Amino acid sequence: MITIAIDAMGGDHGLEATIPASATVVDSHQQVKLILVGLETQIREKLDQQRCANRDRISVQPASEIVAMDDPPAFSIRKKKDSSMRVTINLVKDGVADACVSAGNTGALMGTAKFVLGTIRGIDRPAICAILPRMTGFTYVLDLGANVDVSPEILFQFGIMGSQLIESYEGKSSPTVGLLNIGVEEGKGDETIKAASELFKNSSLNYIGYVEADDVFMGDTDLIVCDGVLGNVALKASEGVAQFIMSVIKQEFMGSMFNKLSALVSRPTLNAVKNRLDHRRYNGANLIGLNAVVVKSHGGTDAVGFRYAIEYAMKSAGSGLVERISQRIATRMETEAIQ
Repeated sequence: MITIAIDAMGGDHGLEATIPASATVVDSHQQVKLILVGLETQIREKLDQQRCANRDRISVQPASEIVAMDDPPAFSIRKKKDSSMRVTINLVKDGVADACVSAGNTGALMGTAKFVLGTIRGIDRPAICAILPRMTGFTYVLDLGANVDVSPEILFQFGIMGSQLIESYEGKSSPTVGLLNIGVEEGKGDETIKAASELFKNSSLNYIGYVEADDVFMGDTDLIVCDGVLGNVALKASEGVAQFIMSVIKQEFMGSMFNKLSALVSRPTLNAVKNRLDHRRYNGANLIGLNAVVVKSHGGTDAVGFRYAIEYAMKSAGSGLVERISQRIATRMETEAIQ
């Protein structure tokens, strides 16, 4: 049985997303228990509104404070020690939960998780790593917003962590690694990315060189490494493009009676396209580099998206992800002398 702690109050929609998602998860997976953390009265009232056949596998852990989406990370750590986010992470540290999920303030989540749980030996900064769809299969991208200012060494550490994540999560040996850049030519990019590229070249990683943003969805690179600014821009832009495409398709099919009839005929194909472009299906990103599984959900997601984040945490915890990554990184740190 896997136990997941849920920051029930986090995100733009709070209980409106976290409670229905939690009910769906326990009814769909018999091997999971959930601990909902937050304002107890509100959580129980919302739970009472749900049709949940397995509510006995949902418990409530009270927390008296909420981290706002605009709270500075340092303020959250120092002043909100009984927040739903902090208590959720504490449950993992204390061994009560195997992993945790929050849709709350990204900076506060990363800062609090790093403060409470600590990082894997040899890792300077954790990073946000998510799985994104491409034409065939998936690609992993990090960092997606946790680290704005990074050194070449930290980018290299991202590459090590991401490679071990793929090997542990998918059982794929020697995944390909690329550095996101403004071009694939050797002379492109700033001094940081050029220096990082040299570190990758001289390592045992399966480094293929620079890649451009279109490689995220149209290429075949297993892992794409970048700083948090580039990664977050690429992620948010892709979400916006997907929504734009679906809106355009809907507008065109609703433009005339003939188009509406065409839509009826095309419904199976349209539904398949919608599913493939639905960013909620890929919600949930590992804060990789921490000493436990912490999954960040998109702050604006709904119950459908939050369910996928919980399921992602379940799979990560069930695979012994952190332990295997720690062992492999420790070995690689010794052979490649990472500071």
